[in-house]
Amino acid sequence: MSIYDFEANTLRGQEESLSKYKGKVLLVVNTASKCGFTPQYKGLQEVYDKFKDRGFEVLGFPSNQFAGQEPGESEDIAEFCEINYGVTFPMYEKVDVKGNEAHPLFKYLSKEAPGVLGSKSVKWNFTKFLVDQEGRVLKRFSPQTTPDQIEADIAKLLGK
Repeated sequence: MSIYDFEANTLRGQEESLSKYKGKVLLVVNTASKCGFTPQYKGLQEVYDKFKDRGFEVLGFPSNQFAGQEPGESEDIAEFCEINYGVTFPMYEKVDVKGNEAHPLFKYLSKEAPGVLGSKSVKWNFTKFLVDQEGRVLKRFSPQTTPDQIEADIAKLLGK
């Protein structure tokens, strides 16, 4: 099993297979619009701009599971991201990222890259998962890890 076995709906409501990202390095992030970490959207966009032409994608998945910090509907989220942070990387519909109702993708990511002390749960907004070109989940980064701190890992995977 790999990340390519999953599907998700874009913010525009279109179902997509993540197999469309085969051969690319991915950074999968659970996001929120009203979180102290929300300014990381800017850093995510900067990292995306820096590496997108070399086979890299950021995939954003809004979630309202942490203190209700993503209350908006898909249209609101898309508008917020575009207006405030110029987000052009792929964004998907709001999902649960922990618990029994978690999206299957996040159950998989959490199992493949456990957190501190082996935790299989996403603990907060802006948890990041780095996936290689073969669809393997390599690493989990905490919300406190800023996108620029992940650049070296991304560059290494891209071979430069």
